[in-house]
Amino acid sequence: MIPIREQLLTVRVMPVLTVQSDAQALAVCDALAAGGILAVEITLRTAAALSAIRAVKAARPEFCVAAGTIRTAQDMEAVAAAGVDFAVSPGWSQSLSAVARALGLPFLPGVSTPSEIIQGSESGHQCFKLYPAEAVGGIPLLKALAAPFAGVEFCPTGGIGPHNYRDYLALPNVLCIGGSWMVDTKLIETQQWGKIETLARECMTLGQ
Repeated sequence: MIPIREQLLTVRVMPVLTVQSDAQALAVCDALAAGGILAVEITLRTAAALSAIRAVKAARPEFCVAAGTIRTAQDMEAVAAAGVDFAVSPGWSQSLSAVARALGLPFLPGVSTPSEIIQGSESGHQCFKLYPAEAVGGIPLLKALAAPFAGVEFCPTGGIGPHNYRDYLALPNVLCIGGSWMVDTKLIETQQWGKIETLARECMTLGQ
């Protein structure tokens, strides 16, 4: 497995996707790829998620496919079996970290406080999802965390969009940002694949 830091640094912009079918997931990923984004986080918020993960990994082996909204050991085991590149949780859990380590699966735990960062660091993590980023302090918080947590890096997610993602990516302790504006549910429901491609291309043009 590729280390989590290397994966995040390569991705930079991670679309966070909630899908209802394999066909939806594949159509979205085709549009993202056409726009230059070769990564997606598929959240475990629908019954179709695990099947969609397997479908994307089979159809697009060049894609970095993460699984999001990991909350239980069973979730972690299921996404590992589905072949994801790494797992993402909205919060910190020592037991989830231990399961991921036992499975050999790179894991990006969520944090929102210094105490959680310390706990995660004690378990060997140096990369975290800051969530929900804007709600817990956003860019000012990340700047404040930089000095006491030198060497710790983040993938902020939550409240990030075209108006601010470049500001997040400019921070030295930010490896990658997560966002859903380029894969918005309304765009998917109305099959606006060209719009998704355009938004992806804008991300890759302006976000690097």
